[in-house]
Amino acid sequence: MKKLAIIMMLAFAICHYTLSAQQPELVLSDKTGWHKIGETTVDFTKESDFISVIGADRFASLQFKVTEAPINLISVEVYFESGDSQKIEINMPIKVAGESKLIDLNGGERNLKKIKFVYKTLPNIKNQKSQVEIWGLKTNSDRK
Repeated sequence: MKKLAIIMMLAFAICHYTLSAQQPELVLSDKTGWHKIGETTVDFTKESDFISVIGADRFASLQFKVTEAPINLISVEVYFESGDSQKIEINMPIKVAGESKLIDLNGGERNLKKIKFVYKTLPNIKNQKSQVEIWGLKTNSDRK
């Protein structure tokens, strides 16, 4: 009976981890302009999150957009497919229906692997979670 209880607890933990793990975002379009790279819901329980990027993952600039509740975007670290990374200190509150400043990537348009961001959810009346979208700019300057 004890073994069955342990097996059930392990099975539940594995299922919970699998269902709550961050899924990679697939970017399909390679057209010049702004593209939604991914989105996630953030709340008071964590202070960092990441988005893995696959597909047409070449971008020159990033921008964060916030809905539902405000956040303070502290920093962003962009990991490139080449193996290097770029850390950008932001330290900017973003109001509801607001957006961050443009974040230019070193070296122009580059292939992204992952975007990690550190934030603090700002107190709000309803203790709402915030919806954060990450947008990327494709310039296709190397194709002109």
